[in-house]
Amino acid sequence: MSAAATPSGTPAKGFQEPGWFTRNVFNRAVQGLTALGISVQGSRVLEVKGRKSGQWRSTPVNLLEVDGSRYLVAPRGNTQWVRNMRVAGGGRLRLGRKTEDFKAAEVPPESSIPLLRAYLKKWKWEVGVFFGGVGPDSTDAELLAIAPDHPVFKLS
Repeated sequence: MSAAATPSGTPAKGFQEPGWFTRNVFNRAVQGLTALGISVQGSRVLEVKGRKSGQWRSTPVNLLEVDGSRYLVAPRGNTQWVRNMRVAGGGRLRLGRKTEDFKAAEVPPESSIPLLRAYLKKWKWEVGVFFGGVGPDSTDAELLAIAPDHPVFKLS
């Protein structure tokens, strides 16, 4: 499996596969609550067309809002949804019966530092383990070092 390139052209690492509990209990619980219209700290169900199949794929995500703009951060790295998003250029967000189409542009790693910091400030309790000890109080240099491994997309 080869790594995908980031917007800056540097190779990015793969992704951290979710464990059994995350896949079968946590993600399903969050997805179920979100389907009922209950957002768990900003959760949504992300739907993106598969880059090979063209079929809609879904996964729970945390929607980050910073200064009036909205972002998706990939805490597990270059996941399937990230690869699909790069090809599709957008997707849909669901909360209950409400579905919102969006376009997405990948944020270059050097511009994602404040976004990663905000994401970790809000969700480190949930996703901190995937950031190798880097947290919201880490230096800009530490955040920049892990940025290529955690793609960020700006939604419009």
